[in-house]
Amino acid sequence: MIKEWELIDSRIDRDYKVFKIQVHQALSPRTNRIAEFYTIDTKDWVNIIPLTEHGEVVMIKQYRHGSREITLEIPGGLVDDESPENAALRELMEETGYTGEHVMHLGSTNPNPAIFNNLCHTYLVHNVRKVGQKNLDPNEDIEVVLVPISEIPSLIEKGMITHALVVIAFHFYFSKNHTYTTV
Repeated sequence: MIKEWELIDSRIDRDYKVFKIQVHQALSPRTNRIAEFYTIDTKDWVNIIPLTEHGEVVMIKQYRHGSREITLEIPGGLVDDESPENAALRELMEETGYTGEHVMHLGSTNPNPAIFNNLCHTYLVHNVRKVGQKNLDPNEDIEVVLVPISEIPSLIEKGMITHALVVIAFHFYFSKNHTYTTV
């Protein structure tokens, strides 16, 4: 039977502002040996599926340095000193200039429990509309595009949407009996 490992020691190796690398020493309950593990300590994240009254998803295109590609994603970001729901609405406004009504939590997932300690919370926001301009961070460059919700499964299947947390967000959306056409 799997048992939890006893934490012997923990220290911050590096602090990179948006995340910290931690080094943990833990005792294996099976071998009774101490091993060293590295984890990424970061705040929770949010993803938002913003839907217009016409059933279009407000999506964003941006360059990602990890993959060195321009990706098609949904708005999202860090949860600062606020609730995840408020962070979702803030990120939606900052990245797109859109806001909406009826915010619904679709689900939360751990991006990678082997190394991350945080959760990514996914929200659905209905009847979004453009009310202002984007308010991007200095290192963000985002293009807003509207995509019919009916096209999302095909875009995932064709590899046009590859960000795992975005795919999970749409899994939450479609598994909650939402249709491919409109809300």
